[in-house]
Order: sequence, then C-alpha cells, then structure tokens
Amino acid sequence: MRTLTRTFVGITAAAGITVGSLAAAGAATAAPAAAAQPAVGSQAIAPLAVVNLGLNTTQARKIQRVLKSSYGYTGAIDGQLGTNSWKAMQRYLKQSWSYNDAIDGIVGPNTVKALQRWMKAHYGYTGAIDGIAGSGTQAAFKRLANSL
Repeated sequence: MRTLTRTFVGITAAAGITVGSLAAAGAATAAPAAAAQPAVGSQAIAPLAVVNLGLNTTQARKIQRVLKSSYGYTGAIDGQLGTNSWKAMQRYLKQSWSYNDAIDGIVGPNTVKALQRWMKAHYGYTGAIDGIAGSGTQAAFKRLANSL
C-alpha cells in the first residue's frame, strides 16, 4: 500500500510539473503577439509629474487654493503639485517675480529661481538665487504654504 501511495504521489507531481511547464510555455509564446499591439498611445497614459518640493498634501492644497482663486489653476485641490499647478505658479511668478521662461509646468531652474526671489523677499529664504531646490528653498516653501 505504501509503495502504491508513493507511486501515485510521484505521478501526480510529475503531471503537475508538466502541465505547469506547458502553461508557462503557452503564455510565453503568446506574450510577444500581445506586446506588438499597444492598446493606448503612450501620451494617453503618461503620468503628470508631481513636484511638491517638500510640502505635505495639506500644505500643497493651500498653495493650490490660492492658485485656483487667482492664477488659472483648474485642477483638483488634491495636494499634488503637478504640471497644471506649476503652470499656474509660473503665471504668478512671471507676473511678479521675473520668471522669464515658458509656462510649461516643469519645475526647472528658472521656475525655482523666481520662486527663490519671491521667498527671499517674503518668506525668510536666505540662500542663493541659484535655481536649486535644496533644503533652504524647501524650508522657505513650507513657510510660504503655512502662511496661507
């Protein structure tokens, strides 16, 4: 009886391995055909960049509320400073703080420099106007958000 049980378990295990191998081979063979036909264009699924510069979501929501009320931000008040939040911020910075680049929502050095000029004048930023969003820039940005 013991030998019969061992034989049965061995055959069952071998059959399971064989079936699993065939299933995996079938999936691997089918994968290239599925990958060759993209379902959606890459632009449709590309996520928007979120750059909160050290702010938590509550602080970022405060910034978004101001941007929505005065600078053309039309997105959700979700605490995620994405492309549309930064476009609105760039509109403000262009108007008042010598931002001279495209309104593209990208937080590049020119956006950071204009932000640094604003924060140097009003929010205790003491660093260089260098376009680098380091710890001093982030601390001043938090002070700005908390003042709203």
